[in-house]
Amino acid sequence: MNKDKILKETRSLFIIILVALLLKVTLIEAYIVPTGSMEKTIMIGDFLIGNRFVYGMRTPDWIGIPYTDIGFDIPYFRFPKFREPKQGDIIIFKYPRDPHLKYVKRCIAEPGDTLEIRNRKVFINGNEFPLPEHGRFMLPMAAKLQKDQNIFMGKGNKDNFAKTIIPHKGDRIPIGPETALFVMQLMLMDGHELTLKNDDGVFHFTMTDPADLYRRKGSYGVFDEYYPNGNLLNPWSTNMPRGELFFDGQEIMNLKKYEVEQNYYWAMGDNRDNSLDSRFWGFVPENYMLGEAMFAYMSLNLDTWVPRFNRIGTIIR
Repeated sequence: MNKDKILKETRSLFIIILVALLLKVTLIEAYIVPTGSMEKTIMIGDFLIGNRFVYGMRTPDWIGIPYTDIGFDIPYFRFPKFREPKQGDIIIFKYPRDPHLKYVKRCIAEPGDTLEIRNRKVFINGNEFPLPEHGRFMLPMAAKLQKDQNIFMGKGNKDNFAKTIIPHKGDRIPIGPETALFVMQLMLMDGHELTLKNDDGVFHFTMTDPADLYRRKGSYGVFDEYYPNGNLLNPWSTNMPRGELFFDGQEIMNLKKYEVEQNYYWAMGDNRDNSLDSRFWGFVPENYMLGEAMFAYMSLNLDTWVPRFNRIGTIIR
């Protein structure tokens, strides 16, 4: 094989790879399902194709080494969307507490909706949202008064969740002791800087949870970056140092209200007792939306590595 032919084939391969990457970051979202949170709607081992342009194509917002945290954020641009995410859509999005992870869940509530869960039944604006066709429960129902410390904002348990209004762009939320935790998370997801200052130094708030980093990386070293060993804090931290809170450099106590800067959504898995979803970590910000799941182009039984041929081409709904 002569040198010119090698160069020609290398260039062709480079163009093919470049086109595939451009499709991946603009038109198509590929996702491999690692958990059973959406079974039987979506199976562990399903290879999904998602529609990126329906919610607005976006240019890459991070450059780095795939499957690592080595890289850096870059400014991105989102193209006009065909429509907003709506109730019932199966959405692919960045996990708010570890954006390097992608999640797939069903959109249950839209911006401005009021959500409540009573005895496993989900109510949106007072109307019951029926369990999806393949939805299921695997565990006994939790008692109404039973509290689960892992539930978002301490609002109950997986089967009983107190009324919550899904944030809507333009909402003006009063800032006070009762709303501080809620507002701080919105501030961070809207892209603002939150810091706590005291005699020991400056502590930076982040939505990235060390427990989730440990789950992905398997290293206890991630906890060393968080208080009391490091200078990172989560808004929901139970072990919080005393100090002055600052919002983009100004004392937060001087603010009366916070105006929400983007729409938010509520997502839940169809397999309700085996789903780490909005009941546990809260809202999905609009800027974390990656696409709508369309179909499975491949499916593997991850225990045996045998293809599930009957799943290939399955429309996700």
